[in-house]
Amino acid sequence: MLRRSLENRDAQTRQLQDAVTNVEKHFGELCQIFAAYVRKTARLRDKADLLVNEINVYASTETPKLKQGLKTFADEFAKLQDYRQAEVERLEAKVVEPLKAYGTIVKMKRDDLKATLTARNREAKQLTQLERTRQRNPSDRHVISQAETELQRATMDAARTTRHLEETIDSFEKQKIKDIKTIFSEFITIEMLFHGKALEVYTAAYQNIQKIDEEEDLEVFRNSLYPPDYSSRLDIVRANSKSPLQRSLSAKCVSGTGQVSTCRLRKDQQIEDDEEDEDLDVTEEENFLK
Repeated sequence: MLRRSLENRDAQTRQLQDAVTNVEKHFGELCQIFAAYVRKTARLRDKADLLVNEINVYASTETPKLKQGLKTFADEFAKLQDYRQAEVERLEAKVVEPLKAYGTIVKMKRDDLKATLTARNREAKQLTQLERTRQRNPSDRHVISQAETELQRATMDAARTTRHLEETIDSFEKQKIKDIKTIFSEFITIEMLFHGKALEVYTAAYQNIQKIDEEEDLEVFRNSLYPPDYSSRLDIVRANSKSPLQRSLSAKCVSGTGQVSTCRLRKDQQIEDDEEDEDLDVTEEENFLK
């Protein structure tokens, strides 16, 4: 009867041991993966900071509206990295650390298991010794009574440690379930807060990019290619590219009051010279006839 009771309690102890081992294994895996998740998020934050810096450097070389749009985008993106930093810190405190704490909790439960197993082994040993004593010295009541007393003490100690183990493992299971709910709820809440803020920031960044006036910046760019005195210099180049005859005609007949008057004066002078020559010829002819 006592032997069967020992076997039942051993089966119970193994089940409790399996429960602790299961938590130790999977909580350890969860802790490592969540920690890696946080590190990846932190590295993403660092890369985003580099991106913000590069956008600002590039923006300083661009046209006004594009420059303003890019710098505003960089400011919004930098703000997002502040939220990401808060996300990293919260995940570390609310998710990774509680999981990491289970390393110490599991160690304490293993100590309780070890104490229970030690008491159970002592009880089983005392039972075996009593059975042997009864077989070897069935008539020696003193030795048998002493063995029974030792077995009773071992049984009481095993029962005490077993009750303590049952209570502590029950509390452990209850706390484990509560902690799992809390840890995963915190994880979801932290991620929702971050992504909610991220959606706001990305919306503002998108709107700022859309506000960039392409036509205005294009006009600025074109003006930078053609300085203000470009038209006058273009006229000079066109004038210099004409043939000598074109330049001569242009010089004589280009529109303008002074130049037109000069052409007319020359024509009038030529007519007067011709008339004077005709008068001279008539006079000479008359003198000859006389």
